[in-house]
Amino acid sequence: MGRRSRNATALVLGALLALGAVTPAAAEEKRPSVKNAAKEGAKTGGRTAKEGVLAFGRSTKAFFTGGPKAAKEAWKAGAAKTKRTAKAGARTTKKAARGE
Repeated sequence: MGRRSRNATALVLGALLALGAVTPAAAEEKRPSVKNAAKEGAKTGGRTAKEGVLAFGRSTKAFFTGGPKAAKEAWKAGAAKTKRTAKAGARTTKKAARGE
């Protein structure tokens, strides 16, 4: 098999794969909803803000009851929880944006 023949074969296979990706079944799939993605994004923002405020409150309480070291530990724990909440919300927002 010559070089030209391999290139032609690759071109034909690439075209067939590209055409196969745009099938009528793909057109009938559920479309993503901007409205749902915006709702999920707002929920994520609210939940993350809530976690951030709670982390600040816990850190402040720890500062006055246990000193700066306790406050730092409480802050780090709260920051980790806020990060987990934000990442989980981001996943649900992406799913909503894809229409899942």
